[in-house]
Amino acid sequence: MARWWDALLGRTEPVKPDLDALFALPSAAVTLQAATGLEPTGIGSVCFRSAEGGAFATLEHDVVELLAAGGGPPVEQSKDSYGYTWLVVRRDPELLGDLVTDLHAVNSSLESAGFGPSLLCSLVAFADSSGHAGRGLALVYLYKRGTFYPFAPLPGQRRDNALELQVRAALDGELRIEPDLGRWFPLWGAPGL
Repeated sequence: MARWWDALLGRTEPVKPDLDALFALPSAAVTLQAATGLEPTGIGSVCFRSAEGGAFATLEHDVVELLAAGGGPPVEQSKDSYGYTWLVVRRDPELLGDLVTDLHAVNSSLESAGFGPSLLCSLVAFADSSGHAGRGLALVYLYKRGTFYPFAPLPGQRRDNALELQVRAALDGELRIEPDLGRWFPLWGAPGL
């Protein structure tokens, strides 16, 4: 009865994040390149709100060490003007699968330690291979929605809306694209873009 009542009132349970959806990115990248000429740059990042306390600081340090272990990529850490922390991973652009595995490990570590509610998004950066300087894109995974959206920044904090819609059309069916365009948040100044 409660589910029926919730449905009648328009209340729904939030979508549970499916971090394994990140593993669809290498296949989607092939489609993206064919449709737009954009190729992976080898840069990806995870954005989260840092929690106070020693336990979170220790976990954050452990995640950075985990990725760097065994010759893995160094991880850069930065904070944006909104107070969010970004862990940035750089890989050879040809190793998109490895980059996605690294991003999955960061998200999974934070989630399994109970910091899932602090996760905001993950992104993988793409750039134009045909020489259009400044034409870039991020495929953004919204942790709390379990969906992806394209973000194509232009100089002057503008967006290439036409490219974003073209990417949505090209990747529909390959990635779970966020249907609410109001949730396609601009990530001005995100590391790697």
